[in-house]
Amino acid sequence: MSQLLQMYRKMMAIRLFEERVNDLYTRALMPGLAHLYIGQEAVAVGVCEALRGDDYITSTHRGHGHCLAKGATPSLMFAELLGKEAGYCKGKGGSMHIADPATGNLGANAIVGGSAGIATGAAFSAKYLKTGQVAVCFFGEGALGQGLLYEVMNLASLWKLPVIYVCENNMYNEYTHFSETTAGDVSARATAFGIPQETLDGQDVRLVFAAASRAVARARSGEGPSFLQCKTYRYHGHHVGDIAREYYRPKTEEASWKGERDPLRVLSTALLADG
Repeated sequence: MSQLLQMYRKMMAIRLFEERVNDLYTRALMPGLAHLYIGQEAVAVGVCEALRGDDYITSTHRGHGHCLAKGATPSLMFAELLGKEAGYCKGKGGSMHIADPATGNLGANAIVGGSAGIATGAAFSAKYLKTGQVAVCFFGEGALGQGLLYEVMNLASLWKLPVIYVCENNMYNEYTHFSETTAGDVSARATAFGIPQETLDGQDVRLVFAAASRAVARARSGEGPSFLQCKTYRYHGHHVGDIAREYYRPKTEEASWKGERDPLRVLSTALLADG
């Protein structure tokens, strides 16, 4: 129960952080763009809860949640977003390029699928040096169209590298539904390389944590990579300037995901039911 409460607190912290980011950006107090993680908190928290402090992650342009779940300090995050020298990258990286090697965060990446090679390389180093570390590569379903992902998955499977590929399928490649851009079955891509895969409800942090724990145990024991497809949803637009979402996704769809499927509500309901 204490672990579930800890995961709830982490998800709530990410939600509050992102709401503050949205406020600052919409008031033109932060430079650049921000891609909010609100709605997807259970994926980052569930996966990172299964990791050690020295394990690696790589992130995406929508990376604040991953950074915080892996142990980033909110004040240093805000300093970076505000362009301050006290930030993680001395204010020069901004929202999409935060890195924190001290917590195993090898960096967010504005290139779709761009961090797949970095995570796989980190996994190779862990295996070569026999450190027992694992690496997690977070990416959106839009990255399924990038060849780099398949190159590294091929090598990871051949060399049994301790890497976990986490596909956060929030259904939209910017403004296009993934069914219009992604042929076939998402999970079949992992199967083609002989990589075990699980498809799960990414709104339930308990399910994400359980699946991630299995994948981490597999990686640490030398059995190689795993692939997790977490079905989730971003509550805001692609970025803070994307305010006309009704042109590409139905309001009824948004409402259904923001209701009983909100990751904070899913866990709080379960915790209250358990007293």
